[in-house]
Amino acid sequence: MIDKKAPPRYTPAKPVTIATLLEMKRKGLKIAMLTAYDFPTARLAEEAGVDVILVGDSVGMTKLGYTSTLPVTVEEMLHHTKAAARGSVRALIVADMPYLSYEVDPKEALRHAGRLIKEGGAHAVKVEGGMEIAATVKELLKVNVPVFGHLGLTPQAVNRLGGYRVQGRRPEDAERILTEARVLEGAGCCAVVLECVPSELAKEVTKRLQIPTIGIGAGPHCDGQVLVSDDLLGLSENGPTKFVKRYADLRAVALKAVGEYCREVRDGSFPGPEHSFTSKA
Repeated sequence: MIDKKAPPRYTPAKPVTIATLLEMKRKGLKIAMLTAYDFPTARLAEEAGVDVILVGDSVGMTKLGYTSTLPVTVEEMLHHTKAAARGSVRALIVADMPYLSYEVDPKEALRHAGRLIKEGGAHAVKVEGGMEIAATVKELLKVNVPVFGHLGLTPQAVNRLGGYRVQGRRPEDAERILTEARVLEGAGCCAVVLECVPSELAKEVTKRLQIPTIGIGAGPHCDGQVLVSDDLLGLSENGPTKFVKRYADLRAVALKAVGEYCREVRDGSFPGPEHSFTSKA
């Protein structure tokens, strides 16, 4: 029997591709990007209409208990990319390449990116940095691996940057980010993430590039936006940073639900007759 109260099943539209994102920029259509690290979150994101799912190395801080993204390994990224990819049929899947998986040797970068695409099910990878990784981007493109760039606050460089700080406020720093954005585009990047940079700078970068810009803490002028799903849903233990908008407070809901479960187990009210089996079939 069909449950008339059940929500309609999601029917995926045409899959999002790199060409889709370029067309969206040309038409002035905003790109919605969100992190997902597992099957149910990717499924939820896709059903809600997310265009791009980022399997970020932020998984280290949100799911694995690390204090930064630096300890995340290729194997960990591969595990979570596989899970997220299984939850999506429409969204473009982008997998972060973790720290020291692409910076040292282009051959290593090719091998690790290839695994994320071939084994993990990603459609593209994301790397952090500017001019120093342009050659690696070109090598990845030679084997048909689409690449997203990442400029501004690059979390894998947190120790060099002295913490998680806004980048590009000084004129010389802004000019460097502008230059590096053009370098990444010239190297073949299909999009660039701009993190924690002044809104005016992000607007100028977006204006100068033919490829999409995806902002996180970069103001409203980018071609798209990305947030960490745990932050958006209010699952993070810590309060949100300035650029995060919480659309729900699921941590509070979960704490209440689990607390009620514990109380009912201890007072014997769960499981009740409606949750128990009898000897009769």
